[in-house]
Amino acid sequence: MANDPLIIAGTPLASRFFIGTGRYPNPFVQNEAIIASGADVLTFAIRRVNLQHPGEDAILQHLEGKSFQYLPNTSGAHTAEEAIRIARLARASGLSDWIKVEISASEKTLLPDPVETLKATEVLAGEGFTVLPYTSDDPILCKRLEEAGAAAVMPGASPIGTGLGILNPYNLGLIVEEANVPIIVDAGLGSAKDVAEAMELGVDGVLMNTPVAKAKDPARMAKAMKLAIEAGRLSYLAGRIPKKRYATASSQLEDLIST
Repeated sequence: MANDPLIIAGTPLASRFFIGTGRYPNPFVQNEAIIASGADVLTFAIRRVNLQHPGEDAILQHLEGKSFQYLPNTSGAHTAEEAIRIARLARASGLSDWIKVEISASEKTLLPDPVETLKATEVLAGEGFTVLPYTSDDPILCKRLEEAGAAAVMPGASPIGTGLGILNPYNLGLIVEEANVPIIVDAGLGSAKDVAEAMELGVDGVLMNTPVAKAKDPARMAKAMKLAIEAGRLSYLAGRIPKKRYATASSQLEDLIST
């Protein structure tokens, strides 16, 4: 995959796996999973980080000798104004100018608020942030976020933490078809099968936390997800055969007669 980098806002990423840092049983298991994932991008909630001393924060103490692209998120925000304030604080602390806009309208479903997400994306992109908004799998909304300045768009496959997999592959396919920025599936995936399916639809990457962190063996699951991302990407690039209603023999009758 070295010859097929993912590029976001001019930054090349060798891995298409964006991994979260929350919900692991302990820091040792967390670091094992991060190593196994091969991820270049780490995401975390800004509200969980000590912005007064980000360099000393336990959440950001990962692997010596390995540098990551941090993608802090605005989890916990309910309005565009809250998300914008959180993003500005993160950048002022020197944490990152990449930001995952995450604005939930409902505590029960944690589905993103489309109106507030669009507002925050437009403002933050205008201020020079590299904005990756988490949104629903609405093709029109995803296009509007791109037009608002998003460096990549992150539609959910299904609600956060549900593990339901891809509920609407048709919509994801449309989103990919219309996009001029990378599409990263964020939320709802549960297994390597889900990941491979997403990648075969043509998305550019996958962000996961719960499916890895809450697995019985997080490091092993992280490796499985990594391999599924690579396999799904290769399958997409190779181009699958068209689906047919009836069977077609792999050896045709005329081939047998000629031999």
